[in-house]
Amino acid sequence: MDITLETFFIALFLTLLAGLSTGIGAAIAFFSKFNNDKVFSIGLGFSAGVMIYVSFIEIFPKARESFSLLYNDQTGHFLVVVFFFLGIALTAFIDRLIPTDINPHELKSDIQDKISESKHKHLKRAGIFTAIAIAIHNFPEGFATFVASTENLTLGISIAIAVAIHNIPEGMAISLPIYKATQNKKQAFYYALASGLAEPLGAILGFLILLPILGEMALGVTFAVVAGIMVYISLDELLPSSRVYGDSHTAILGVSLGMLVMAISLLIL
Repeated sequence: MDITLETFFIALFLTLLAGLSTGIGAAIAFFSKFNNDKVFSIGLGFSAGVMIYVSFIEIFPKARESFSLLYNDQTGHFLVVVFFFLGIALTAFIDRLIPTDINPHELKSDIQDKISESKHKHLKRAGIFTAIAIAIHNFPEGFATFVASTENLTLGISIAIAVAIHNIPEGMAISLPIYKATQNKKQAFYYALASGLAEPLGAILGFLILLPILGEMALGVTFAVVAGIMVYISLDELLPSSRVYGDSHTAILGVSLGMLVMAISLLIL
């Protein structure tokens, strides 16, 4: 694909702005009432709702679309399913490497002080896992935004706005657990911001390396694996934490609100 230097930097700038919106989400999260455990529980559920909805409604279909350009519908769908569960298996394997004393499944409800100590350690781990998953998710998003912008600037701007809106709650998903665990706003903000910088990184590396070598295969594999990772983190990390700080009602309320916000943003854009 031949593009001018001006087009390259405009596309890269749009991708950078979309990625940096994770920092906006982190900043918004800092104005929440963190001393209220129910509010925090809803926030964690909200984050899980965002990630689950985006995974199944947006990322999974994009993976299938990419594979369908290379194979028939049945084969393309089969490959999406394979790489989706590969993403889950990969995250589960990494989860097994985490020490037992900070694993959420090992929290003992009959020892209150241990709960207090362990759940905060787990929250930071959950936040870091979320940051890594979202960074991986942002990589192909940045690639897609960049390529669209080089082909059609109007389309690129539209996609960049959509990605930016999606990244705001994702920034909250990262900063909420890290800030709650560490009480360090700068650390939580930097993790959220760093995950967003995967957007322009994905734009550059994807355009220069992945597209010429793998093309649609690279996008299909990446989207499917990331969908699996995000679903695993939501169900294994964010939702258990949400119920620890609240109850089943606050958790499902947060999940529903997160899905609703994502649904509205997709309908509008």
